[in-house]
Amino acid sequence: MTIYYVNSATGSDRNSGTGENSAFATLSKVESLTLKPGDSVLLAKGSVFNEQFDIKYSGTESAPIKIGSYGTGAAPVIHSGDDGIHSLYASNIVIENLKISNSGGAAIYGGNVSNWTVRHVEVDKAGSSAEAGSVTFRNSKNITVADSKIAGVNSDGIWIEKVDGIKLLNNTVTNSHGARADAVQVNDSSNILIQGNHLDQTQADSSKGVIALVRATNAVVEDNTLTGGGFGISAPAGKNVAIRDNDISGFHGYDWSFAVGLGDQGNSRDYDIAGNHIHDGAWGVVVTAPVDGTSYVRSGIKVHDNVFDDLTQSALKVDRPASGSFYNNTIESGVKAYSISPAVADAHTFSVSNNHTVANVETALATTATTAAATTDAVADQAVVAVHDNLKIITDTGEAHRGNLLENDSSDSGTLLLRRFGNESVGKHGLTLTGEYGVIHVDRDGSYAYTLDETKLPADHDGHVSETFHYGVNDGTSQHSDGDTMTVFIHMDGLLS
Repeated sequence: MTIYYVNSATGSDRNSGTGENSAFATLSKVESLTLKPGDSVLLAKGSVFNEQFDIKYSGTESAPIKIGSYGTGAAPVIHSGDDGIHSLYASNIVIENLKISNSGGAAIYGGNVSNWTVRHVEVDKAGSSAEAGSVTFRNSKNITVADSKIAGVNSDGIWIEKVDGIKLLNNTVTNSHGARADAVQVNDSSNILIQGNHLDQTQADSSKGVIALVRATNAVVEDNTLTGGGFGISAPAGKNVAIRDNDISGFHGYDWSFAVGLGDQGNSRDYDIAGNHIHDGAWGVVVTAPVDGTSYVRSGIKVHDNVFDDLTQSALKVDRPASGSFYNNTIESGVKAYSISPAVADAHTFSVSNNHTVANVETALATTATTAAATTDAVADQAVVAVHDNLKIITDTGEAHRGNLLENDSSDSGTLLLRRFGNESVGKHGLTLTGEYGVIHVDRDGSYAYTLDETKLPADHDGHVSETFHYGVNDGTSQHSDGDTMTVFIHMDGLLS
């Protein structure tokens, strides 16, 4: 197992490459080697490489080949007129702690590969010469993309096609541009987990949406914050799809815009849409189909225990033959509960029951959070349970907006402490962080004060923006802990004069 070092500033391709003081200078020199299982290629922080990096050899499951970084300073950067990192048929690869910027094609492209992990990678403005997904995998197996940041790409932020075994975990994708661009698109794939991501298309020039999940089998989309776009989640065909506990907002711009849509590109069977907060958009959940006479099966669709508010259209729309149920949802007054075509209503195949209308959805959210914490504690026997928090800013006087992150969290011991916020430790004097749209101070007891900076809001004063902070809590012993997110929703309609 050999570690190879590459330093664009001080290295030389005449060196051995096996020490920091004898580093190579170029990625092409690494490509000339026969990498073996367990080998690592480390790029010096602060280095810039103006070339595509081709990965040709495979590791093993117990000894993957790793591409990473070393030293201090900014992450090493790969620029390329083609792809940033490119590979065909290589397996058992880990890529971490790098930045890929201004690539002509994809930032990372893997075709016919297996057992890849991409983590802590930053992608900026990829796809400048083509509409290629910035992180792209095709015809592959067991792909994980985690804890990475993708911004301003001219393409889908993440593009997955014909892959069995996908995990997209805790990534941030912001403003994927292009007429056909979504933050995430997954086509014809199976065994999918999309969890804990913050996906924001608020300022994208795309006419599409946030997640496109097309013809998926065995998929779970949960605990994500999805903002902006023409739609939140388009899951037009698939089987055994769970969409749960997401916060979906800002989907508007078209009369068809929806939070969750299905049924228009193939058979849709066994969908469970539950526990989502759907707000600030047009339609809620839409079960539909093209008007060209194509006949698809839409069956086993359950829409339940969601919260709907601030929608210009109804919470549920069913305008094509379908079987399922709409029950136990909470709907803010002023939002129409459902729109079901007469033909579907007369067929009695889509039942509606036990939905609730409330005047103030924030109260309902607090109740839902408390119930969720109690349920999780009973089922999983967790000593500490953290539950997602929301701060909605509709008007602003310049004063701090205050609350407490721990009010809806729980601990068996009765003690809860905020230990981490925004990936920083919370000290005895608290922590102050500068976010995208304001400054927040948090203390160990969970109290927070968020001060909006109106100078950071987009020039267009209409619509909505949001930002999300991750946090971690424990019971004072560090033996039991949990984490979740806080999302700040800023309604700009009338906020600025």
